[in-house]
Amino acid sequence: MTTPFARLLLLGTAAIAVAACQTTVDSMDSTSPAAMMADIKVPARFTLVERYTGENEDVAIPYEKYVLDNGLTVVLHEDKSDPIVHVDVTYHVGSGREEVGKSGFAHFFEHMMFQGSENVADEQHFKLITESGGTLNGSTNSDRTNYYQTVPSNQLERMLWLEADRMGYFLDAVTQKKFEVQRDTVKNERGQRVDNRPYGLLWERMGEAMYPEGHPYSWSTIGYLEDLDRADLDDLKRFFLRWYGPNNATLTIGGDIDRAETLRMIEKYFGPVPRGPEVKKPEKLPVTLDADRYVSLEDNVQLPLLRMAWPTVYATHPDEAALDVLMDIVGGGPSSLLYKNLEKPGLATSANAGHGCAELHCSFSMTVLANPAKVKSLADIEPLVRATLAEFETRGVTEDDLARTKAGIVSGMIYGLESVSGKVSSLAAYETYRDTPNGISSDIERYRNVTAADVQRVYDTYIKDKPAVIMSIVPEGKPEMIARADTWQRYERTIPPQVAGETLAWAAPVDDFDRSAVPAPGEAPSIKAPKVYTSSVAGIPLYGAVNSETPTTTIQIRVNAGQKDESLDKLGVASMTMQMLAEASEMMSVEDRANALDKLGSSFRGGAGDTYATMTIRSLSENVDETIAIAMDAMLNPKFDQVDFDRMKANQLQGIEAGKKDPASTATDLFNKMIYGTDKAYAYPSSGLAETVESVTLDDVRAFYETYVTPSIASILVVSDMSEAKIKKALSPIREWDGGQPTLASISVSPSGVPGTLYFVDKPGAAQSEIRIGKPSLAYNPTGEFYRATLMNYSLGGAFNSRINLNLREDKGYTYGARGSFIGQEDRGQYRASAGVRSDVTTESVQEFFKEIKTFHESGPTADEIAFTKAAIGQSEARRYETPSQKLNILARMATYNVGTEHIAEQKAILEAFTEGEADALAAKHLDLDEMIVVIIGDKATQMAKLQTLGLPIIEVDADGNPVE
Repeated sequence: MTTPFARLLLLGTAAIAVAACQTTVDSMDSTSPAAMMADIKVPARFTLVERYTGENEDVAIPYEKYVLDNGLTVVLHEDKSDPIVHVDVTYHVGSGREEVGKSGFAHFFEHMMFQGSENVADEQHFKLITESGGTLNGSTNSDRTNYYQTVPSNQLERMLWLEADRMGYFLDAVTQKKFEVQRDTVKNERGQRVDNRPYGLLWERMGEAMYPEGHPYSWSTIGYLEDLDRADLDDLKRFFLRWYGPNNATLTIGGDIDRAETLRMIEKYFGPVPRGPEVKKPEKLPVTLDADRYVSLEDNVQLPLLRMAWPTVYATHPDEAALDVLMDIVGGGPSSLLYKNLEKPGLATSANAGHGCAELHCSFSMTVLANPAKVKSLADIEPLVRATLAEFETRGVTEDDLARTKAGIVSGMIYGLESVSGKVSSLAAYETYRDTPNGISSDIERYRNVTAADVQRVYDTYIKDKPAVIMSIVPEGKPEMIARADTWQRYERTIPPQVAGETLAWAAPVDDFDRSAVPAPGEAPSIKAPKVYTSSVAGIPLYGAVNSETPTTTIQIRVNAGQKDESLDKLGVASMTMQMLAEASEMMSVEDRANALDKLGSSFRGGAGDTYATMTIRSLSENVDETIAIAMDAMLNPKFDQVDFDRMKANQLQGIEAGKKDPASTATDLFNKMIYGTDKAYAYPSSGLAETVESVTLDDVRAFYETYVTPSIASILVVSDMSEAKIKKALSPIREWDGGQPTLASISVSPSGVPGTLYFVDKPGAAQSEIRIGKPSLAYNPTGEFYRATLMNYSLGGAFNSRINLNLREDKGYTYGARGSFIGQEDRGQYRASAGVRSDVTTESVQEFFKEIKTFHESGPTADEIAFTKAAIGQSEARRYETPSQKLNILARMATYNVGTEHIAEQKAILEAFTEGEADALAAKHLDLDEMIVVIIGDKATQMAKLQTLGLPIIEVDADGNPVE
């Protein structure tokens, strides 16, 4: 019998090849990947290593791999489907290369690389890419650091100039001030992502317990604050010289490129950069534990967490694939054993398995968020987790397990190819870790070859009766909830004495051109809006877009009902209704549905927002008929089982309480209530409030479904490589859907927040304060005043290098990021400025927000800022229509606001005609501080006295907005 996995591979071959040392053949069709990669003249300083066409492969990305004579590896992928290019520079250095006592340095250095180089001024890197219509970022993990940008294709030379300048001319541009500001920014990032976030210390503590002291994975990528404080400017320079040579880097470029011209530009800008010190592959360090290590932590959390982890192998090890299959069987969703044993009976709000793999080491993990309403302590959970493993031993591996897991892996690879950035990232990662960009084919082969015996063997080898790290994170003040008393204690870190670092020579590149000149963009590419169509199925409006890059289909069925249609005493019922559609139907259990969808490489999920409830279906196009049949059964024949409802409701209640521990979401939720009014259902979180969810019954859910999940208020959005006719045929099961015409709620705004007032929520000991400043404002209109207001605001708070972010992040080092924006829906909107800031500069941060907003209100943007806005937004159009999700957004806008694709051209005309005077008038109208409120969540004990100096009335409230006596 042909399994879904095998069928997927056989039928997907020709469509999925997007282009190993194989030589292309001479006689070929001119449209084939091989023909597109015909020989070109290769500059003398390059060596062509391999040319891979991907023909006759199941899933492939065509590429050419070169090496420049200074050691730089270059990978090119030509993709003419959109007028954009994605540029990625990956350096084979991450936190695993850091010295003991200098953790976090690789990530810190990533921040420094955006601060300019000899020919690029401070903040110019962001500005040049943004005004080129591009987007950019960088990331660091344990094994590599990469820098990437997606831009219109005519901007490629400018990107290569920027990346080469910081590779070859970084050192002389480094200053002590830049160093200090970015160190503060990294500290803020740690505060936001680790110290001030529930469960934020999990990874750090697990690494300490799993690895011996000094192991490169024994510290987290973000590092320790004391190590960041210990670093100095000389450390930074030595790090650059040691690891940032071209011979330790891979430059990967994909998209609408001319390969010969791209090589010429690479040779020009990167060729003069001298080779760095030789870099050896890092040594793989096996990890063993002599006994179970129990570790615990009290944290500001609602749900106790248990994580058990076993050391296994390393990425690309022959046993990695079988361990991944084991992971899926044990804890990969509703088909898994953990779901059956812990989530299904309501003992856990989530229970899953993982097999996190890195270059030097992997670990197999099982993570459970326990339901405290049913579980007294994690000591009750651990035996159930271990019993699940014992059950696997008895149960073994089924054919369904293998088919489901393998199909999911391959479909995940295909979905990852829906964007040029996904393709480039894949090529870059495989080259960095495996010395060949062609990793997809070998990955498919190794997963396809995994047998039931392999899975059983790796379980016996790495998991069965083997010691593990068992981490308990429990609510503060409840140490009795841990799984077991600690058997392992955090060690006092041994920091080597400070010694002079190695002396590394640096030689400036020798250029034969003026490198200080910013390259001019090439001829602007021709940009076409996506091909869309409108039609109907069974009287339901259908909006479709063609996406021919991958054989995938995304369908979203929307009904025009959501939170706005809830009563205040039943907040959360819309969300609960859509969740119930993902539970059992009259025909299928949730486990059977998940198993069937996974074997097809498909998914189905429901959700609810302010004004729309949605059912989203994702499928490989060859499997769309089977996928739609399963999804329609779930949507049209829900079982509404009381047991399922009770479990879902209990999880929702626990999630609400857990959410109160997250200061960022709490601040935004409170701000929305103050802006829109506490008497408006849509002002509340979609999950509802504890007291309202408690009152919701299964009959309430059934009533919401029967009233609002009806075709009379529905629309269908589709993005697919399939034709309109095939899509309509595939959607024919929707003709069985029937229902009445509901009366929909209207929306109005009645703010409960008093302008000029500061509302404060106490979070004792908070490392950061969350700030929200704003007011009710414009409803969304794609071509009206709302759109014009977003243009006006772009240089104030919309861009990375906006006034607000440059001030609070780049100049002051108060925050990891600050922004301000107009946020609009059909009938309402708001202006909101926000940031998470260091606790000790809370008042100063508010003052800086006030200063920037007030100045902009009075004077508006400058002529240069208007020009920047026009360039950045105008040229970014090339990036707006690439992926299925981007096309889906356009369709949603068309369906929601009753506009056609002509609104895209209208926006372009508005942008081109936008003036400084118009922006000044909009700023004066919409940015009056006297009309705004302030919401802050922070530590009252340390911040209240300083906040009182702002001169604003301060009202202390709880997380729900109720006054605190």
